[in-house]
Amino acid sequence: MSNVPATLHDRLKLFSQTSTVRFWSRLHEAERQQLVTELETVDLKQLQEIWQSSQKKSTDGLSTAERIQKAAAPKTVIRQAKSPADVANWQAAAALGESELRAGKVAVVTVAGGQGTRLGFDHPKGMFPIGPISDRTLFQIFAEQIQARRQRYGASLLWLIMTSDATHAETVDFFESKQYFGLPTDSVAFFMQGSLPALDAATGEILLSGPGSLALSPDGHGGLIMALRNSGLLDRMTQEGVEHVFYHQVDNPTVIIADPALIGFHRQQKSMLTTNVVCKTSPTERMGVLVDVDGHTEIIEYSELTPEQAASNDASGQWIFWAGNTAIHVFNRKFLQRLAEDGCRLPLHIARKNVPYLDASGQFMQPSDASNPNAIKLERFIFDALPLAERTLIVEGNRDREFNPVKNKSGADSAETARAALNRIATEWLKESGHSLPEGHAIEISPLQALDAAEFKQKLASGKVLIFEITAPA
Repeated sequence: MSNVPATLHDRLKLFSQTSTVRFWSRLHEAERQQLVTELETVDLKQLQEIWQSSQKKSTDGLSTAERIQKAAAPKTVIRQAKSPADVANWQAAAALGESELRAGKVAVVTVAGGQGTRLGFDHPKGMFPIGPISDRTLFQIFAEQIQARRQRYGASLLWLIMTSDATHAETVDFFESKQYFGLPTDSVAFFMQGSLPALDAATGEILLSGPGSLALSPDGHGGLIMALRNSGLLDRMTQEGVEHVFYHQVDNPTVIIADPALIGFHRQQKSMLTTNVVCKTSPTERMGVLVDVDGHTEIIEYSELTPEQAASNDASGQWIFWAGNTAIHVFNRKFLQRLAEDGCRLPLHIARKNVPYLDASGQFMQPSDASNPNAIKLERFIFDALPLAERTLIVEGNRDREFNPVKNKSGADSAETARAALNRIATEWLKESGHSLPEGHAIEISPLQALDAAEFKQKLASGKVLIFEITAPA
């Protein structure tokens, strides 16, 4: 390592990371520069502190236990409409949200950094075919929703798609091959989330994936904030007058993109961060839950709760951990900017995983002991921004209508259940319009034909040509 620049070597030595340059003499100049660039993006002091903390007798259990003990069901929630007054309140919010859309004050962020590996699909998950008849992909369904909203409100609706190193190139190529699904190319922007290095669980040393490259992995959906800043998209939203950022993840085909009611409530309550929740189907459903802890809104992960805790009630008999996080949010754009300017101090979460790496002799190792993972991987979660917001809001969504994610290959939250949901929603719209389908038939309605039941009914009643797809049972 005698050829390593002194300033770099001294910095690495200070934090016990000189192993990252152990193969320096083998590297060409371009490879050395690439390694230096990767190391310059790493907060070595923070990594050292995280690893040291991971070696101590964990206090996380006590901290988590305290949070769970103090947790209360969220006090301020706008629930689904039940009374005429509720209906009027939701209608007023929707009207306000529509005015914000018409004024061009809304942008959409789709988090699409994951691959469809769990679905047996070796491509970006957004390319997964999910239309019950047409096999429209997730990306196409979202694009058609955005196109339909642009047409309805006569305003721009900037679509920002966050990719990862693993999905970026293929995602961009896919959109280009589909001519951006008819959207103006300048209204769609792709940006990559950042990466964080994996640490050796025993030594805290940064693992190498090659002689001149760190073992990096995506920094989680909490990396959104700095990725928006680093890509210049926060500045672009400011210049274009965007005030509200609608956020959703790529795996939910029934999300109501740029939902006017959700945006309207967000604007009405002057919220910095608004979250859509749904009532969990059971205490043990694998969803994070929103709660109040010491006056702040937080999320407690399902993995932090025992079955008994998850089913607990408060003194009034109310189920405490009911408000399931759908990963649908609306952010105030100025709040995102403030977080970015502060260096996005969202906490880093530790996950112990097996990570392939290059050992000291230069041999590539692929650990597989699930009971004793070799590495610590780090990521940030976007919902950790909740306690940092001065004003937050929780709005209960209609679970059947807007939350049908594709997470598993089979069973609950699978492609099968999501396709069934799309078919059920379209069937309900047809029924509300005074029509029905024979038993066993399937129906699919493109967002370009109707964004909601009211528009579908109006188009049928007006005699306009409405193209939708129906198929008989096999």
